[in-house]
Amino acid sequence: MRTKFLVLSLFSLQLMSCATAVEYLPYVYKIDVNQGNVIDQTMIDQLRPNMTKRQVLYIMGSPMLVDFFHQNRWDYVYSSKKGGEDLEQKTVSIFFENEQLKNIQGDFRPSALPVSKPSSELVVDVPKRDVDQTLWGTFTGWLNYGGEKKDVEPLKQQSATQ
Repeated sequence: MRTKFLVLSLFSLQLMSCATAVEYLPYVYKIDVNQGNVIDQTMIDQLRPNMTKRQVLYIMGSPMLVDFFHQNRWDYVYSSKKGGEDLEQKTVSIFFENEQLKNIQGDFRPSALPVSKPSSELVVDVPKRDVDQTLWGTFTGWLNYGGEKKDVEPLKQQSATQ
């Protein structure tokens, strides 16, 4: 009975050591794990005192934790573990008073400078199309080897005068 317990213990110990050994092997892919609300400094910089809950919700997104007993406190938690690195966790607590933002606590501090959010839109110049030309006109233009267009208006005027 003792030998079975000893063998089983050694076997389970070996399995646990293999799990940690695999973690340090080269060329083994380790996935990135992100959990919670993504929080960055630009989001915090957009927050201003006396903002409504709706405005904060628009900037920050839904809070990860809303305490039933403290309805005026929203907690945002973000944890990220890049493959093979240590766990990085960031938290932000936002406090409201009379439905308006009063205080921010956590790993980020709001900036005192005014925020100008850079635009992520890309401007592309589109060349002007010749919309007066029909599809049939385009095909017949390709078949015309001289590249000359016939004037239809003078022919109509000549036939009307005769």
